[in-house]
Amino acid sequence: MEEARAYLKIARISPRKVQIVLDLIRGKDAEYAMGILKNTPKSASEYLVKLLKSAMANAENNFGMDTSRLYVAECFVCPGPTMKRMLPRAKGSADRLLKRTSNVTLVLKERN
Repeated sequence: MEEARAYLKIARISPRKVQIVLDLIRGKDAEYAMGILKNTPKSASEYLVKLLKSAMANAENNFGMDTSRLYVAECFVCPGPTMKRMLPRAKGSADRLLKRTSNVTLVLKERN
């Protein structure tokens, strides 16, 4: 059974924020998942709409799949590289800011 994959590398958003939205669309039909993402007021949904469109285009153009029968088979997020920054604090000290990034993978398959 063929599958269409799409990857989002080093997105400037924390993996925890992405995971919340991915849990909403896992196992859903692709069109239904798109509707969920467009109506979810989370910052991660903007990234995931673009990723889902890419995966659907890959399925249609590279594998000749029917887009009306696609569903989100797998979706997961892994932490990417963390950018370390310094924030000045009182008395000449500093705090470390961790600017986290995400690597997201989305897999679409066709329903029988």
